[in-house]
Amino acid sequence: MRELRIILTVDNLEEMIEFYRDTMELKTSLSWDTPTGRGIILEAGKASLELIDSRHAEFIDKMEVGSRTSGPVRLAFNVGKDNILAASAKYISKGATKISEAKQAPWSKVMRLQDPSGMQLTLFETSTLFKEEEPD
Repeated sequence: MRELRIILTVDNLEEMIEFYRDTMELKTSLSWDTPTGRGIILEAGKASLELIDSRHAEFIDKMEVGSRTSGPVRLAFNVGKDNILAASAKYISKGATKISEAKQAPWSKVMRLQDPSGMQLTLFETSTLFKEEEPD
């Protein structure tokens, strides 16, 4: 496997492009506007696929939000160490909705938001996958 790509079908494409490309600063890899439709591919760093059962999803939701709130898909973004409050404030100012305050989970400081289309986002500071690299 060489790449994981998550595809969101949304009714508010322009707003979502502005949110993810401009606000979250994901770089454009490819975009198109053809008779068959419009789309964009944004680079979001390293990808991983996390599979959990509904019991663990409930545990995570209760820890991050206080109750079971997420659907079968939730996006999680590593915003860097000590950056969760600044990142969330920026995203909220551009259309995201805060679902919970930042809190310390056993694995990282986390905060739950919802993007302008309703997709739940978890912002986190520390990856459990690899040793964090210091930014250049």
